Amino acid sequence: MRMVLPLEGLRVIEVGQALAGPLAGVIMADMGADVIKVEKPDGGDDARAWGPPWGPELGGETSLYFHGQNRNKRSVTLDIKSPEDVAALHKLVEGADILIQNLRPGVVEELGIGPEAMLERHPRLIYCSVWAFGYRGPMRLNPGFDPLLQAYGAMMSLTGRAEDPPTFCGASINDKATGMFCVIGALAALRRRDRTGQGCVVDTSLFETAVHWVEGPLNGYLATGKVPQRHGTGGTVIVPYQVFDTADRPICLAAGNDRLWARCARVLGHPEWGSDPRFVTGPQRVHNKAALIPLIADVLRGNTRAHWLAGLEAAGVPSGPVNDIGELAATEQLAAVEILQSLPDGGPRVVGLPISFNRQRPRSQRGAPKLGQHNREVLGRD
Repeated sequence: MRMVLPLEGLRVIEVGQALAGPLAGVIMADMGADVIKVEKPDGGDDARAWGPPWGPELGGETSLYFHGQNRNKRSVTLDIKSPEDVAALHKLVEGADILIQNLRPGVVEELGIGPEAMLERHPRLIYCSVWAFGYRGPMRLNPGFDPLLQAYGAMMSLTGRAEDPPTFCGASINDKATGMFCVIGALAALRRRDRTGQGCVVDTSLFETAVHWVEGPLNGYLATGKVPQRHGTGGTVIVPYQVFDTADRPICLAAGNDRLWARCARVLGHPEWGSDPRFVTGPQRVHNKAALIPLIADVLRGNTRAHWLAGLEAAGVPSGPVNDIGELAATEQLAAVEILQSLPDGGPRVVGLPISFNRQRPRSQRGAPKLGQHNREVLGRD
């Protein structure tokens, strides 16, 4: 039987590009919403050209990145600087539940399609804006991309070793989490509309997401006045909680409480560390981290990754290999959760939605659209 998806019957208009807005759209599309992607006629979403690598269709002219973030959507082209096409956008919104936009800050107001104007005309609409720095404040009109917000939001200052320069996180975590927060806000606003009949403005931003990521260090600074420093792969409130070298390959060790630490000490061949007054409790291990970490590191370098992981796993101590992407792709666990899927019609293999419903993961019903592929179907014109 065909899987009934939770957002079937919902229509979403996505006016945006790059990552955060389209990611919000693809999450809703994967969950069954009819997502209509509005793109500029000249080239469409900039992410179409974010390659290599390229997707398989059209001789490889569309980036694999675009395929991954725009499956299950329909594409129409509108020049929203044109009054006629703004009128066409309003026509689309008449039959829609949610609008997502992440255009350059200030553009929608200039074009008369900002949240106040749209909700006045479409009072049941959930209007979602994805900003760089937020909808108010001196930087509200500043553009921004993920690395900029990792820098401005202090995330880079906390990433890497103390002796290294500020380091960029390899994944676009602000973009991705902002897209997820956008979906959370939109779905909550729909529940509110169920009760009140009224639409809602939902605002998210990469800056606020970045602040959310550094919540713990920022709270600590507000309480103590001490600026947190980079500490490599280690944790600040749990020890040991970091990557260590072994005789061949590194492992990540996370003994998150005193019981796990005592087991870990036994695996390392030093059960006395579990009762050592310097290390017996979490706060004591944090206080004496400079003494403890070199002891652990010296022991772990004495044998291989496989040796230590076997012993730690048998003892129930959380640990794991430090995989590269190729190693991740080859893991049995990745295959078991079946999160990878091949898009229809010869599309590429991509990562799917990390959510299952009744133990079933939604499967893509269509690949990423060609630019303007659904103009006739949706707008009644080419």
